[in-house]
Amino acid sequence: MTFADNLKQLPRISHLKAVQLIDSDDAVAATIENKPGQAGSLSIYNHLGQIYGAITVEAARKGLELYAEHTEDARQNPGKHPNIDRLLALATEGKGLLRVKHVFATGIE
Repeated sequence: MTFADNLKQLPRISHLKAVQLIDSDDAVAATIENKPGQAGSLSIYNHLGQIYGAITVEAARKGLELYAEHTEDARQNPGKHPNIDRLLALATEGKGLLRVKHVFATGIE
C-alpha cells in the first residue's frame, strides 16, 4: 500500500492540534503539528502512540511501513524527512522510546 492508502486506514486527527514527543529526560524532542506538510506524520505518530503506548523500536518499525514509499526517500536523502529520520534512528539503534503527548484542539484558537 502507498502512504496515501495507509493514511486512509488510520484514525482521524481533527481533534488534535499537535503531538509532542517526549524523550527519556522529559524534554520535548519534537512537536508535530496538525498543518499541511505535517498532518500525515501527525496521523502516523498518533496511531503509533495509541497502539504501542509510545514510540518504541517496534512502533518505529511499524511507522516506517506506514510511511511506505517515503521511507526509502528518507533513507536516500537524510534530513529531508525528519519525522521518518527519527523512526529510522530508533529502528536501527534497537533501543529507546519517545512518549507521545497529545495537544488537543480546543476550537478557541
